[in-house]
Amino acid sequence: VLSFIIFICYIASLAASFMMAPLLEFLLALFLFFAYASKLNEKFKGLYWPLKDFLRCVTAAIIYFAISIAAVSKYNDGASKAAGVFGFIATIVYAIDFYITFNDLVTFLKQGSSDSPEGHKSEDEDSDSNSD
Repeated sequence: VLSFIIFICYIASLAASFMMAPLLEFLLALFLFFAYASKLNEKFKGLYWPLKDFLRCVTAAIIYFAISIAAVSKYNDGASKAAGVFGFIATIVYAIDFYITFNDLVTFLKQGSSDSPEGHKSEDEDSDSNSD
């Protein structure tokens, strides 16, 4: 929703050249929302969905921060200033989402490393030594 509001603000402003970033981010967020809602993430196991969300959050935070600075400092109309302020808010929101997704990603990777062949091998050796 925030990306769509920023997109509308950029359309109404003199900084209309920045409208593509919020539009693409809105469409990506919409796609991921429908993908999770329709359980596509469970059907396509070959794609690592949390990593996609993590990369989307990182790039969105960086891009929103950059275009917000440009919009606030370079353009003087109210819509550009509003888009810049909403862009800074979006930067904070995406940074929080980045942090939460990063913690989930680390937890998943720690679980994945315990499922590695080395982990099973050491467990098998321990069970063999216990049976002696």
